Amino acid sequence: MFHTPIVPRARKRSRPVDAGVSRREEVKFEDVRLYLVERKMGHSRRSFLTQLARSKGFAVEDVLSNEVTHVVSEDSTASSLWNWLKECAPKNLPNMHVLDISWFTDSMREGRPVAVETRHLIQDTLPTLPEGPTPTAVATVSQYACQRRTTTENNNKIFTDAFEVLVEIYEFNEIEGPCLAFRRAASVLKSLPWAVQCLGDTHNLPCLGEHTKAIMEEILQYGRSFEVEKILSDERYQTLKLFTSVFGVGPKTAEKWYRRGLRSFSEILADRSIRLNRMQQSGFQHYGDISRAVSKAEALALRNIIDEAVHAITPDAVLALTGGFRRGKEFGHDVDFIVTTTEMGKEEGLLPRIIDKLTKEGILLYCDYQASTFDISKLPSRRFEAMDHFAKCFLILRLEDSQVGGGLHIAEGDIRGWRAVRVDLVSPPMDRYAFALLGWSGSRQFERDLRRFARMERHMLLDNHALYDKTKKEFLAATTEKDIFAHLGLEYIEPWQRNA
Repeated sequence: MFHTPIVPRARKRSRPVDAGVSRREEVKFEDVRLYLVERKMGHSRRSFLTQLARSKGFAVEDVLSNEVTHVVSEDSTASSLWNWLKECAPKNLPNMHVLDISWFTDSMREGRPVAVETRHLIQDTLPTLPEGPTPTAVATVSQYACQRRTTTENNNKIFTDAFEVLVEIYEFNEIEGPCLAFRRAASVLKSLPWAVQCLGDTHNLPCLGEHTKAIMEEILQYGRSFEVEKILSDERYQTLKLFTSVFGVGPKTAEKWYRRGLRSFSEILADRSIRLNRMQQSGFQHYGDISRAVSKAEALALRNIIDEAVHAITPDAVLALTGGFRRGKEFGHDVDFIVTTTEMGKEEGLLPRIIDKLTKEGILLYCDYQASTFDISKLPSRRFEAMDHFAKCFLILRLEDSQVGGGLHIAEGDIRGWRAVRVDLVSPPMDRYAFALLGWSGSRQFERDLRRFARMERHMLLDNHALYDKTKKEFLAATTEKDIFAHLGLEYIEPWQRNA
């Protein structure tokens, strides 16, 4: 009898523990959440790319949800991809970046999320539009003002004027969310090189919510917004707007006076229980002048005056006109300058010496000087602050008609031959000059979005003092604004294109 030899059965090779199972990697970029579209990519390649991204610190979602910020696809057929995305119906789709695989490849190579450029975008097909100027591809409009070029030409003023009224009332009521939403919406519309003629034109534009579109629809249908008209006729709004137009009076002080039943300047000045501070006293004293717009010619005349005063003190001074005039505006409410010296440390005490010279010249009508509290050891600051910590002074200067090319911008019948103008000076150390220049050039929404972009897209902290890379845990040096844009991976935006 033959016996069949017993052959041991081959043991199955065990699959690696992590095969098909995503390992938990440390997430370095909390504000960026990817979704890789499997269509055209395939399951195996998608799994591989997911693991690659997670190994580099990216958060990758397995499901397309409203948490996703960046959708990456290898499907080059825009229409079919967008149709599929719309069928999935994520509410956040208008704010998502829908990107070609090239953005993913660039980001993996850099080891961080790179800036979204036009070449990375997979554009949606445009809706049918009415006759008239054809809008550019709206899918290329970024949610960040620092990635949009916005000149002083506003093709959608009818909407942005209405939004600015809503911004004001929300500021008065201290309701931050809607206030910021209308600021962002106005900023997007200002950047468009074409006028919105129907709501279909706003298809895929970022930062336009239901409330903003409802206001726009009213204006498109009736030529005005009933909600805005109601605000404009409201006594409280009119009073708070009047009071806050005074130099030194903020929303809280204006609200306090309103609640006391005060409705006019004469009532405030006649109320003996009200103690005005020095700034407010000067604000009322020179109200007729400083509530009137300052012309570009007047700003340039003031630059000559300040420049002469500064260079009489120190020959290595650096003076820059900032604010709206640097952005190409013809009028503004005040004139801002940055002044420093090329030699580090020499800027200390510069502003008091300038103030003394302006006083001796007899043109200083008001001065509020604030010494520097700048301390590099307290940076980076994770909290947004409206003001920086450099030495600064808020002035009211007397400007003569003879000093202005073309004459003063004054009220008809004013025979004084001079006017009072608000001037701000800020004096950073030279190694902080580029950051201060960028921060003081504005616009307000451009600066907000620049800082938000740095935080959300680059894992960096930016303010008027410095740029800090949280991944590398180091400060990044810059001698020009272009250096800062380069650190952020952004295309450089000229000052005249920052009117967001």
